[in-house]
Amino acid sequence: MASAEQIKALLESHVEGDDGRFLSIALQVAAHEAKIGHGKVAQQLRDLVIKSKKSRSAEVLPSAPIPISKAYKGISGLLHATNPNHRLKDLIVDEKLSGRLERIVREQKHFSQLRNHGLQPRHKLLLVGPSGTGKTLTASVLAGELGLPLFTVRLDAVITKYMGETAAKLRQVFDAIADVRGVYFFDEFDAIGSQRGLANDVGEVRRILNSFLQMIEQDNSNSLIIAATNHPDILDAALFRRFDDIIRYQMPEAPAITQLLKGRLSPYVKAGFRWEKAVNAAKGLSGAEITRAANEAIKEKLIEQKEHIATLDILHALEERREFSQHDTL
Repeated sequence: MASAEQIKALLESHVEGDDGRFLSIALQVAAHEAKIGHGKVAQQLRDLVIKSKKSRSAEVLPSAPIPISKAYKGISGLLHATNPNHRLKDLIVDEKLSGRLERIVREQKHFSQLRNHGLQPRHKLLLVGPSGTGKTLTASVLAGELGLPLFTVRLDAVITKYMGETAAKLRQVFDAIADVRGVYFFDEFDAIGSQRGLANDVGEVRRILNSFLQMIEQDNSNSLIIAATNHPDILDAALFRRFDDIIRYQMPEAPAITQLLKGRLSPYVKAGFRWEKAVNAAKGLSGAEITRAANEAIKEKLIEQKEHIATLDILHALEERREFSQHDTL
């Protein structure tokens, strides 16, 4: 029979509307019943939990975001939650990539309609490309466009040195993915998805990857799962077919660089500013580095009380960022 603490926890989770916690406690009660020999009761409880989860996954999706606090019950420390307000217009990428993201947003906004016709909207995305090209911002943009919370998976808390513990924590994350609709972001995904045949591979690494492969394969949730990596070459080949879409990011070309620089610097420059020279100097830098250079030029202008930012000011800031980025890759 359930303990007094379990009964209290069941009532608390019911009052708070925390279905995920309620079902988790119910499974704990089932495990206890099985342990003391009440196998039939334990199986009945498990069947009811499974039935409840299936019923909830088939429900019409809520139009409003689920409170972030709801996802923290029982999984504190594994997820960092935010409510982004970014939009597609905030992401400066080429037209083709922008179109692919717009398609994902459209499919997600018509989630129920597609499901009712036996169709699955894209909800498992792999973002690949150099650092600073917009992968992390993309996760915020998609969450903002869909009005969903963004849950960043804290891999430093998920991945541990103890055998079997990482897989158990991954299971907690995927349970949250099923229980609370949101955008779930696995950054630096190669920490989980590296090839099983690498020379420094160990048995636990293979078990972690195999667990992730199984969990993402079985996922049929209403959430959006996004993984991002700067090193697609070391990902295990089996991962790629588990994702609905693989989106590749590149260093910005001249039109995007112009948009980045003008978006930040236009209020601070005067007529005659040599935009073309600044754009040429920024080629080869990531969008994040270009934005940082522009911000450095603005800070210098404000601190030194300059009337305007001169072309030489931004050229100097861009050169500093280039030296920094080259050092960072050594």
